[in-house]
Amino acid sequence: MSFTTPPRPFDITALFPQLAPLARTATRLHPRPGAPTVHDSSVGGPLLWPADEPWPYCAEPHDRQAAPVVHTPDDVRLLRRDRAAAAERRRLDPEAPQWTPEERATWERLAGRPWFDGPIPLLPVAQLYARDVPFPCPPDADLLQVLWCPFDHEMAHPRTALFWRSSATVTDVLDAPPEPPIVQRDCYLPEPCLFSPEQVTEYPNPAELDKELQDQLDDMSRWETIDPARYNTYADDPGELYLNNLCHAPGWKTGGWTRWGLTDPKPRPCPACGTEQVPLLTIASSEWDGGSGTWIAEEDPTDPSPPPLGAQDGNFTLIDIVGGYNLQLHACPADPSHPHIELVQ
Repeated sequence: MSFTTPPRPFDITALFPQLAPLARTATRLHPRPGAPTVHDSSVGGPLLWPADEPWPYCAEPHDRQAAPVVHTPDDVRLLRRDRAAAAERRRLDPEAPQWTPEERATWERLAGRPWFDGPIPLLPVAQLYARDVPFPCPPDADLLQVLWCPFDHEMAHPRTALFWRSSATVTDVLDAPPEPPIVQRDCYLPEPCLFSPEQVTEYPNPAELDKELQDQLDDMSRWETIDPARYNTYADDPGELYLNNLCHAPGWKTGGWTRWGLTDPKPRPCPACGTEQVPLLTIASSEWDGGSGTWIAEEDPTDPSPPPLGAQDGNFTLIDIVGGYNLQLHACPADPSHPHIELVQ
């Protein structure tokens, strides 16, 4: 299924022509539950991984105190499906029991697994084929694979690892990659999803604009040609309208502009060559929130089915970054194979 972002409330460059040369193309990925194969661009799906290439592990120590209760990946999958079944049962019959005896017994049995101190196999997070999704690649690559360790490290989010490869050179695929014996949080295990890429236009976060243009965006007289009812529908003031509905799309995407908010903008020099890095992939905790409803795909509100596995705000991947933020991976435009930068916003 394809997904379509509704037109923006109005053309912001008609009011502020200075924004026009700052436009960038982002590709919204619109992840939705599916059964991806190694030949698909996906979240949490199997990877086109060479059978003769060692699977990556995280050998760093992990904090037992930060994860008093841990589960296996299979535990998480079972718990998700039990919760979804319970939610659907209550939706169909509000008088139905919240939990069945069988569900309670399962949850008690899976109350926690023993700690594991050895190296942790990395988990597949995303696989992107350049034929499906435009993104900067090294000259000899057409495939990006993103994996992570399902534990917090220096910051309260998983540490990612990027692998670039030419898909044509992978003729013998690893059938059964190892899985972590435990995960720190169930929200670090991606639910398998397929992508439906769609290109949109983005503009910089207000904090990245020069002072003159920031002042113009805040100047109510510059908005007089717009019927106040048009922007009051979406926001309390024009500045909020621009931030939430005009400058950059929420959700999973490649490219575009950095989505600041948790911190002010800061330089992102490439660790290898010093070139300013640009957004490569945004790993999102939700596809929209209360302030970005205009970005909900036109096909979503008409879908009568309940959200799969308890997904909220379009969080079909069931990933959660630090309580609802995004993990943005930035790459070097001079050479994407250089070390990348992680940014939580």
